[in-house]
Amino acid sequence: MKKQFISSYLLWAVCLLFSVNAQAQFGGLGKKLLDKGTEMVGSGGLNKILKQPQAISTSFQDVDKNGSKPPSFMDGQTAQPLYLLPKTPTGAYKLCEGYYEMTNKSYCLHAGTRGPSKGDGYMLAPVLGPKKEVVILILKSAESHPNVAQRSIQVLLWAIIARTRFVDMGTDIKLTASTLLTPQQLLMLEGGALGVLPANVMDKAKGELPPAVQAVFEAENNIRRLAASGSASYEEMEKYAMLAGLAPQPDPEVPSGIWSLHPDGYYIRFIPSSYSVTKTQIYVPKELIATKPDLVYDGPNGIACPANVGSQRLAQTNEPLNPNYNQKLKTVCYSK
Repeated sequence: MKKQFISSYLLWAVCLLFSVNAQAQFGGLGKKLLDKGTEMVGSGGLNKILKQPQAISTSFQDVDKNGSKPPSFMDGQTAQPLYLLPKTPTGAYKLCEGYYEMTNKSYCLHAGTRGPSKGDGYMLAPVLGPKKEVVILILKSAESHPNVAQRSIQVLLWAIIARTRFVDMGTDIKLTASTLLTPQQLLMLEGGALGVLPANVMDKAKGELPPAVQAVFEAENNIRRLAASGSASYEEMEKYAMLAGLAPQPDPEVPSGIWSLHPDGYYIRFIPSSYSVTKTQIYVPKELIATKPDLVYDGPNGIACPANVGSQRLAQTNEPLNPNYNQKLKTVCYSK
């Protein structure tokens, strides 16, 4: 009880500190954020803004295509439910030999791009960027907080990838963050943030960016504005995070359903039906388990990255959608 009280007090103190700072620095929030954005372009600040790394920077260049297998690799084989495998204390799945799959929650981590298109090939990539650690913490914490809606978590992630500071976020987004993160972890949301850039600054900045990057840069600015408004809905934020229409033609060398060779030696592929729903399939060779008995799959530690640069990169989770726990595994998994 005492420990719970101390934790609650710490959370209250951190939120109070942010609130006081916000009042001191962001009174008249809209004007202050615009002022901050304007100040950042003075004295060469625009160049500094354009060189800032994305909060999550993973791209298809970070994909290791060595050892990949064609979509037909496991044709004719029946997958067992991945979510029936035993789990580690940190939520990862303890892998056994065989072929497994689950349909799981996933999240958009690239504003200003299009959702998964038919024919898009997705491959495994590492989570990279300044906000890597806090994004993984959020995804892993979400599993133990089923009361927090997937949409609320997505809005928080959009705010983070748009480089919005915690003090600038609206009350609902702060509540989501405070539920999923400890007071100490909330401090990770500070730093590397931008203000809301006014239209004339946006026009100048976009003029110095390649066309493919302009949409992302503008989308992030609009998301920062909505995140700070305190009244933006999921639908409003999605409008800027997700571009309408189809992405450019898929890469024929990376077809839909392609298998990646995981660094740990097993095979994995991602087949998204939307940015919020992904089917994950894993094949673990028998000989691999003989050499690596402690093999695990931990969804949040990887990203489903499209070869199609106009499509969303997708954060993965260990959370199955509509699982049927009445099923039984055919493979007898040893106890680890």
